[in-house]
Amino acid sequence: MTTKQRAALRAMCNRMEPVLYIGKDGITDNVVKQCWDALEARELIKVSIQKNAPFTAWDACEELCERVHAEPVQTIGNRFSIYRASRENHHIKLEELG
Repeated sequence: MTTKQRAALRAMCNRMEPVLYIGKDGITDNVVKQCWDALEARELIKVSIQKNAPFTAWDACEELCERVHAEPVQTIGNRFSIYRASRENHHIKLEELG
C-alpha cells in the first residue's frame, strides 16, 4: 500500500464509527472471527479498545492485523483502523485511490 492510498483510506475512516470493540478478554478467537467477517463485508473497519483492555491500541492493531491478514491504516488514541481487500465484495479499489 502506498502512502497516497493509506492517506485516502484514512480520510474514508474519519467519519466511520467503530464496528468492533476489544475489552478485558483481549483478542479472542471470537473477536478474530468478527473482525474477519467485518473486513469481508466492508474492507475498511474501525476498532475501539475499551479502557479495561490488557494492551494499547497499537499492540492490538499489530496482533489483529497479523491474525486476519490485514494492513493497519491509522491508530489514534484508543481506536485504530485496518484494511483488507475482500475476496468477493470489492468496494474499495486501491488502484483508483493513488
